[in-house]
Amino acid sequence: MLILSRKPGESIVIDGRITVKIMRLEGDTVKVGIDAPAEVPVHRQEVYDEIQRNNQEALTDSRPALPRLSALKTPQGKTVPSAQGS
Repeated sequence: MLILSRKPGESIVIDGRITVKIMRLEGDTVKVGIDAPAEVPVHRQEVYDEIQRNNQEALTDSRPALPRLSALKTPQGKTVPSAQGS
């Protein structure tokens, strides 16, 4: 981890595309501004963690399998295989 000291008004540039600027200090809180391209997602850590947790749950969500369709009868009485090829 790189640790830098910055004063209000000073910036850090990441990869030539992302600028992190120290906007102001309010007590023990630092206000930062982030300028990044639209395609670069920028989230607070707790929001990022929630997104990751939701994505993981979506991957492991076990939904019951849909039942297979049986052969269908046409109005003429012919048997047609189901769309799933039973």
